[in-house]
Amino acid sequence: MDIIETIKEQLQNNQILLYMKGSPNQPQCGFSARTVEALMACGERFAYVDILTNPDIRAALPSYANWPTFPQLWVNGELVGGCDIVTEMHNSGELQTLIAEQVAVKGSK
Repeated sequence: MDIIETIKEQLQNNQILLYMKGSPNQPQCGFSARTVEALMACGERFAYVDILTNPDIRAALPSYANWPTFPQLWVNGELVGGCDIVTEMHNSGELQTLIAEQVAVKGSK
């Protein structure tokens, strides 16, 4: 399967998806750790892809997303942003609202 098709499938199959360095239990960079912390504070489950063990995704995702850095948070197939944006959204309460709304939408389908 083409790597872009793999990325599209991952985004389609996971309502909340974080492309990060490492795993939520063992982030491999501070930016990934801060993003995971903000997401976990929302209290909802999320999927992740460790780009360190998936070099093809690591190489292809920045051009697909038009976003050069990691981590990348995607919700319902839409790029939310990286660490700074996710942290700002968490601090303002926007992240919790976004996550709660998406979980409610999924539950009503």
